[in-house]
Amino acid sequence: MAIVAIVGRPNVGKSTLFNKLAGKRIAIVEDRPGVTRDRIYAKTEWLGKEFTIIDTGGIEPQSDDIILAQMRRQAQMAIETADVIMFLVDGKTGLTDTDREVAQMLRKSNKSIVLVVNKVDRIIEEENKYEFYNLGIGDPIAISAAQGLGLGDMLDEVVANFPEDEETEEEEENIKIAMIGRPNVGKSSLINKILGEERNIVSNIPGTTRDAIDSPIENEFGKFTLIDTAGLRRKSKIKEEIERYSVVRTLAAIERADICILMIDATEGVAEQDEKIVGYAHELDKGIIVIVNKWDLIEKDDKTMKNYTDDLRTKLSFLSYAPFLFISAKTGQRTQKVLELAKSVYDNYNKRVSTGVLNDVIANAVLRQESPLTHGRKMKIYYVTQVATKPPTFVFFVNDPSALHYSYQRYLENQLRENFDFKGTGIKMIFRERKE
Repeated sequence: MAIVAIVGRPNVGKSTLFNKLAGKRIAIVEDRPGVTRDRIYAKTEWLGKEFTIIDTGGIEPQSDDIILAQMRRQAQMAIETADVIMFLVDGKTGLTDTDREVAQMLRKSNKSIVLVVNKVDRIIEEENKYEFYNLGIGDPIAISAAQGLGLGDMLDEVVANFPEDEETEEEEENIKIAMIGRPNVGKSSLINKILGEERNIVSNIPGTTRDAIDSPIENEFGKFTLIDTAGLRRKSKIKEEIERYSVVRTLAAIERADICILMIDATEGVAEQDEKIVGYAHELDKGIIVIVNKWDLIEKDDKTMKNYTDDLRTKLSFLSYAPFLFISAKTGQRTQKVLELAKSVYDNYNKRVSTGVLNDVIANAVLRQESPLTHGRKMKIYYVTQVATKPPTFVFFVNDPSALHYSYQRYLENQLRENFDFKGTGIKMIFRERKE
């Protein structure tokens, strides 16, 4: 997924444009400089292509003000992270010296730049864009973020500058595994152990890995791409600006992965941030494995692993389908089982069930337990078919989707899992109305 940063000097309308593209009011919009002090990101889509947009504080290249200097650093981080930069200028104010300085900074980035002239609210004002040719960074596109004018032409140009998908067919065949979790739980150490070499920097300083790093490997279980991601801390702990961009990259890594491995430090247990990040993978119905690392540091008896597993099952109750593995990346204990388990989960993630067998199972499930009344209506299932894999996706044709009770949907999902072994993978269920 491409990343697009909206940059420019203060008060040119970046947050207004961001909110318009995001489809909801996320950034604070106020008519004075310095209101957006942090970067905010959201997903959006144009011409069938999803991408992430980042709102940034205004750039004041020569300012000594502490807050403005920090905003400038954050904008520079956004520029480094982005694939495409939307450089926003003010069509009412006209070209300024600060615009020239920002343009000079952007030219040095060697990134694709789309020059956008905002606040062109009337057709008669469109000629205001021509003076911005003096910046020498391409054809200016006139828009009004507040009124939503000209956004289509602007987005056409943005999407046209997205980098080509560099994956080869061979890479596309690889099973993509994203290592996710808090800093310093051993993600890089595990990857290095699997690869048998010091591929990633390993340090006990949290935040050593600041971007998603890909490592391909092939063994008897198949071809894999291991994606090491930066650890995610609670927001109050995020001090360096660059770490906020690590969040964006981690979410993007989850989106392109087939399997997400949540790594937990056995000595610390599961934290709220673990729940949030693996919850994102769960919402996308990814394959999920929970790995407890540093198991060698735990004093054990014959019930330690069972008790630890039961505790995790309680705290991560929404991951009832995910397998658990206890390892030590340092000593190598059970690390050889990681890719074997990942291949097993991937097979389930990519599993297809024949329509006849599927409908027999659901028919038997309905005979054992009918749908409960919801708002005085009872849902009837006429037919079920699997329409996709990765994740397994099932469409239920019913008389009234609004009569579906969440507990009955969970019951149907459990029936699918019990009969077809979908261990480790999310399942997507779609209910559509169809006349009897």
